Amino acid sequence: MRDGEGRGGRPTAALPVVVAAALYGWAHWYFAGPNPPSAAVAVAVGSVLGTAACALYFVRTHGSGALFGVLFLAVGLLLTVTAADRAAGRAEVAVCVVREAHSQVQGSYGEGGPPAKTVHRLVLDCPGGYPDELKDDRPLAARGEEIEVAYDARRRVAPEPAGGTSAWVPAVWAALLLAGATLIAARSPAPGT
Repeated sequence: MRDGEGRGGRPTAALPVVVAAALYGWAHWYFAGPNPPSAAVAVAVGSVLGTAACALYFVRTHGSGALFGVLFLAVGLLLTVTAADRAAGRAEVAVCVVREAHSQVQGSYGEGGPPAKTVHRLVLDCPGGYPDELKDDRPLAARGEEIEVAYDARRRVAPEPAGGTSAWVPAVWAALLLAGATLIAARSPAPGT
């Protein structure tokens, strides 16, 4: 067996890219495809694919970097799904009136945990009745104001403010983490070394 073709090496180094592409395709089909699977099937298949990839990566990657590689792979795959969600079409835009505006502080538990987070929830009156609410981490409008909301008429992705979030940020982070996992797998020692 040549060096680099045992547990680590090239076959495992290709795993993050292959699995990320498959997971992105699966998520994109669910979020934007014409005949997607049900939400339960989409989550189940995505979870099995991600878990199996992480397990296979950990088993095949040797050395102390295996744990970090699995962490990079897992977070990279989650960010891949986030990028697919944000890239999904929210083709409809509605001008809605804010009926109610609520803010709730979600506390942090434990010492050294993340800081408290404020979630802003708007109850909306939109033409046709949908969307009926919008959640964000920043205040978007006050009661009685109008707001433009982009949404998917098939209700597969959550509504967001028109001109809202971009898929580039999670896509770039996913690429960096998956590249890290790939590098760790490529540098993994062969068994018996």
